[in-house]
Amino acid sequence: MSGHSKWHTIKHKKGAADAKRGKIFTRLIKELTVAARSGGGDPGMNPRLRTIIAAAKEVNMPADNIKKAILRGTGELPGVIYDEITYEAYGPGGSALIIETLTDNKNRTVGELRHMLEKHAGNLGAANSVAWMFSKKGLIVVEKAKADEEKLLNIALEAGADDVQDAGENWEVLTDPAAFEAVRDAVKGSGVEPASAQVAMLPANYVTLTGTPASQMIRLMDALDDHEDVKQVWSNFDIEEKEIEASLA
Repeated sequence: MSGHSKWHTIKHKKGAADAKRGKIFTRLIKELTVAARSGGGDPGMNPRLRTIIAAAKEVNMPADNIKKAILRGTGELPGVIYDEITYEAYGPGGSALIIETLTDNKNRTVGELRHMLEKHAGNLGAANSVAWMFSKKGLIVVEKAKADEEKLLNIALEAGADDVQDAGENWEVLTDPAAFEAVRDAVKGSGVEPASAQVAMLPANYVTLTGTPASQMIRLMDALDDHEDVKQVWSNFDIEEKEIEASLA
C-alpha cells in the first residue's frame, strides 16, 4: 500500500476529514485557477480542469465558487497568481517524499517546508533525488464492501486499467494516466463510488517505519497536510496498524 493511501487511513482514524474541509475548498480553488490558466476555461477542452471540477463537486463545492475560480484563472476576474512547484525530500527513517505545492510566494513556501521537515527528522532534497523512486499512475481506490472483486476487475480492465490490487480494506485500481478518466468513469458508471480517484505518484518500493520514525512521520504528514500551500504529498512509507494505534493513544 502506498504511503499516500496509508495516510488516508490514518487521517480517517484520526477523525480529521471534516476538520480539513476548509482547506480542501481552498486547495481546489487554487487548482481550478491554475488549471484554467494553463489550459483554458472550457472543461470540454481541458481534461485537467474537468477532473478538478469533478473533485470539487464531490465535496459539494458551490457552483458559483467553481465558476469564479475558473474565471480568475482565465483572467476574466482579478485574482492571485499561483505557481505550481514540486519539492523532493527525505523523511524519517530513510523515507522519500514528493511534495506538490500551489503558492503565491515561493520563498515563503520553501522556507516553511524546510523548517517543517527539519523539525520532524527530514530534509529537502535536490531535483530528482527521490522522484526516480516513483511512477505516475491513475489510482482509483474502492472500498471492498462496495464492490465485488470479479465485477470490478472486469469493468476496470475493459475500460483500460492496468491492474486491480488488494490493499487491505480496499481495492486499488491502477491505470496509465491517459486512461484514468475512462476507467474512473466506467467504475462510477457501474454504480460504484470510489473512495478516492486521482493521478498519483506511486513508489516502486516501500520503507516500513516503526517506533520513533513512525511517530515522526505521522506528525510530519499532519503538519504538511495542514500547510495552506501544500496541494499533495506522496511518500513511500508504510506503517503497521499497531503503530497507527499507538500514535492515537
